[in-house]
Amino acid sequence: MSRIIGIDLGTTNSCVAVIAAGEKPEVLADETGQRITPSIVAYTPDGEILVGVLARRQAIPNAENTIAGAKRLIGRKVNSDEVAWFAKSAPFRIVAAPNGDAWVRIGKEPKSPQEVASHVLARLRAIAEAASGEPITRAVVTVPAYFNEAQRQATRDAGAIAGLDIVRILNEPTAAALAYGAHRVKQGRRVIAVFDLGGGTFDISIMAVENGIFEVLATDGDSALGGEDWDRKLVERLADEIFDQYRIDVTTIPVALGRLKESVEQAKKELSEASMAIIRLPYLATTSSNEQIHFERELTREELELVTEDLRKRLAAPCQRAMEEAELTPRDIEEVLLVGGMSRSPAIQAVVESIFERKPSKGANPDEVVAQGAASYGGILAGTLDDAALLDVTPHDIGIKVGNSSFAVMIKRNSMLPVRARRLFATTQDDQSYVKVEVYQGTSDDISGNRRLGSITLEELPQGKAGSVRIELIMTLDVESLLSVTARERSTGKQAQVEIRPSGGLSRKELVEIITRRRKQQRAPDGTNETRSGQADA
Repeated sequence: MSRIIGIDLGTTNSCVAVIAAGEKPEVLADETGQRITPSIVAYTPDGEILVGVLARRQAIPNAENTIAGAKRLIGRKVNSDEVAWFAKSAPFRIVAAPNGDAWVRIGKEPKSPQEVASHVLARLRAIAEAASGEPITRAVVTVPAYFNEAQRQATRDAGAIAGLDIVRILNEPTAAALAYGAHRVKQGRRVIAVFDLGGGTFDISIMAVENGIFEVLATDGDSALGGEDWDRKLVERLADEIFDQYRIDVTTIPVALGRLKESVEQAKKELSEASMAIIRLPYLATTSSNEQIHFERELTREELELVTEDLRKRLAAPCQRAMEEAELTPRDIEEVLLVGGMSRSPAIQAVVESIFERKPSKGANPDEVVAQGAASYGGILAGTLDDAALLDVTPHDIGIKVGNSSFAVMIKRNSMLPVRARRLFATTQDDQSYVKVEVYQGTSDDISGNRRLGSITLEELPQGKAGSVRIELIMTLDVESLLSVTARERSTGKQAQVEIRPSGGLSRKELVEIITRRRKQQRAPDGTNETRSGQADA
């Protein structure tokens, strides 16, 4: 049986790890020694698909066909606020799928973010196979703790397209705590917080660790807040300055926008260590009078913090809610672990210290720790490790539609997994022949503010007056966050059962078609359309 690898599929960067000799997780490097793979996929004019550094290198001249940050689209509708915000500075086109999901357009062909992400997963799988010398088919893949069911299912579909059996979807903060070795620090019960601010998402998880068991007490976050939003704020500021000076809107010029974004991201990273960075962009664009724009500007850490102050303020509320859900105060939390590239920022670390009233721990590489934790959990599932067990929670309320627009919660957010809930209700009409139950996920009392997961219909009910026929509804959410719903008529025992798949996403037919097409492309004798990274990922 092949080993189970651990994959951190990040918004900005991804990496893969595996349990190595000595039962320690090891982040695997590609053939050039690179341990981190940029989560970028490019489709070239001659039909090649590039992944990683090679894709990033050609992103400027091929900006419209180079997809970065696909994770911010996965499992989301094109008309959502998060997608609209992302699209404002994306150099590629975001379009609506037939079911309303957010897809990207490559030339004339729309592609799902699941298919885009699958190329990154396939690259990581190839790195693991080269390192181990054996086929790899199974993986633990991490997602933000605040991902909903649609986003988790979309991640599974991306794995299927890449030829991977995702044996477990694991929350990123939980994976990080496992990799930090929080269960090995001391005997007795410890309460820790994992603050995870990555490229596209923010999670906060509070957990208790005792006798090798990680018990998540509460989780919260913002699935539309990450390092890319810091980049976007700076891009907007500089684009406005360029427009004021030259009357040119560089956000409408894909090549210029791509160069500006790349320069801003690099400057932001430098400002984690230095107090000042320089942005130099010669020949950025041409004015209407054929004047070349050579843009150069100093950017200070103080200015960066001022421009992004509103983003930092958004970090406090999820942390406060998580502590309230766990019925804890900052004094009850012994340690705060940092995860995600943005956690390197001194301003972010100051926010963490202010919220939790203690300096955070920085004992692990924030870009690699999640993949290491995923690999450790893969070892637990495979039976090679046995020093830890995870008890996770559901991040969102799950319930049913009541009346015209009300939402009745059955499984409350932060319920320990697995969890089962029951509800008894009666028919509302005389001789009612069937009942249809619609299942939703979210936090709003009004159903329109939540996401529909699916429905179940129980037919051929016994005749009777309104209120005389009783139906029991049972919801079960397992440790992998898979939801099943059973509706049963009490007097006859007649029941209907369904495993809920989130509305939207890829249909089974679409998924099979993509997998079949990918296999044909991989067998192409002339190499046309084959994914290429290899030596390019240097």
